[in-house]
Amino acid sequence: MLITVSKNSHHAPMPVDIKLHQNSRLLEIKFDNNTECMLSCEFLRVYSPSAEVRGHGHGQEVLQIDKEDVNIIAIAPVGNYAIKLTFSDGHDTGLYSWDYLYDLAQNYDALWLEYIGKLDAAGHPRKHIT
Repeated sequence: MLITVSKNSHHAPMPVDIKLHQNSRLLEIKFDNNTECMLSCEFLRVYSPSAEVRGHGHGQEVLQIDKEDVNIIAIAPVGNYAIKLTFSDGHDTGLYSWDYLYDLAQNYDALWLEYIGKLDAAGHPRKHIT
């Protein structure tokens, strides 16, 4: 699945190309400042910007567990500012703005380690996927 994004006058980096690799469960994003990233479907699912995941305020976040096998089954553009991802577990309520996707790309390593640490602390170590 491929989405080509049209440019606008937005000042923050914008995706110019978004490609889903369903077999490897990776979303490839190329931004207009030459930043490129590969974000796993699991990562995008557990960091969904939805209220279901983030809660309605600080400290209300809900730890997402057992998302190792989740895949993206649909991507829909939302205006010129975001995409809506539909996941194989039925989750489809988060809108991933360009700014949010860029932030996830820039902070991937730290966010991933934070997530793994929270899983371990909660007694839900991540299952190994082959």
